[in-house]
Amino acid sequence: MLRLTTLALSLVPAIAAAQSVQLGPRPAYLIDQMAEGALKTKLQSCAGMDFQKHDFSIGHRGAPLMFPEHTAESYKAAALMGAGIVECDVTFTADKELVCRHAQNDLHTTTNIVAADLGSKCTTPFAAANGDDAAQAECRASDITLAEFKTLNAKMDGANKKAASAQEYLDGTAGWRTDLYATKGTLMTHAESIALMQDLDVKFTPELKAPSVEMPFNGFTQEDYAQKMIDEYKAAGVPASDVWAQSFNLSDVLYWVENEPEFGKQAVYLDDRYEAHDDDEGLIDPNDPATFKPTMAELKEMGVNYVAPPIWMLLTLEDGQVVPSAYAKEAKAADLKIIAWSLERSGPLANGGGWYFKSIKDATTTDGMYFEALDVLAQQVGIEGMFSDWPATTTYYANCMGLGSPS
Repeated sequence: MLRLTTLALSLVPAIAAAQSVQLGPRPAYLIDQMAEGALKTKLQSCAGMDFQKHDFSIGHRGAPLMFPEHTAESYKAAALMGAGIVECDVTFTADKELVCRHAQNDLHTTTNIVAADLGSKCTTPFAAANGDDAAQAECRASDITLAEFKTLNAKMDGANKKAASAQEYLDGTAGWRTDLYATKGTLMTHAESIALMQDLDVKFTPELKAPSVEMPFNGFTQEDYAQKMIDEYKAAGVPASDVWAQSFNLSDVLYWVENEPEFGKQAVYLDDRYEAHDDDEGLIDPNDPATFKPTMAELKEMGVNYVAPPIWMLLTLEDGQVVPSAYAKEAKAADLKIIAWSLERSGPLANGGGWYFKSIKDATTTDGMYFEALDVLAQQVGIEGMFSDWPATTTYYANCMGLGSPS
């Protein structure tokens, strides 16, 4: 297991805005893995900087490389590592209250619900592994009320599919992550996350998650859902300029553009056209603009100003060198701003980097590629920000390279 920075969770009450950024040893570890060259030398030269919080550094679910995702502890860790923007993925409970979870149906892998009394309320209660059949469970936020949700403890995302008991099922953290900070994971409502992030003096990028239930849900429409998320920022007095609302559903983005135009200016279309959907005209090939439907120009005409694809859609290899993809070039040509996701989600990169690096896997042989890919994304693609599971890496890079203005 990688030895990553140890962050003492003396983070309560909320970190004061003036507190210095703490990056720990991981950036230096990654730089050490890089090939010799100008980029490595530049990054090494910044080791003694007074690092500042930076909007280029976006906490993806907080800091889930080591902390249970979408928890108070994870958000505080991201802020301490200099993330200028932090994400709450938004879904809803049985009583239609908004909470922070990566998916409506992930409670069985991200909380202790299967081993709690509430496990009986799950859409699919825990069933032990039996022969060749893996252990199963599906627990949705919409299976329980907000009050019930708040009784759960969050944990590192994962499940033991060979489990013979519910308690064993909870023990599924990937070997390159850690349970060191998983003894406490405080679940949050969306409104609570807003208040915490205001205290932490960071900005907001909520993602409206696709429901696992059929909509309307007890009269709660998709439009009600999209509007309620924005209303909670307005109720908290958060300016629209501090919010980047996201969705994989283009209709949600267009709803905000039309009905909440100030928030719509920074609404982010999370582009997952690499997956088949019922209304798709076909899958996107990031290096073939003929497959971009709608085109980048058409997205811009609709009022979309931000697109956010995964890292691999923005990069390709030419003569063994990592370079921008056609997707990246077309987006910039259409004056679309780009946000990329998600750095530090792949674990060790020695074997090609997995899904997030699949378009450049032949050049991905060491953990140094985290910084090398980030440099191409920042300097050649021109991304506005990078989601990261460990924001220290992106904070280090943004400060060292003098990207824009700190948060």
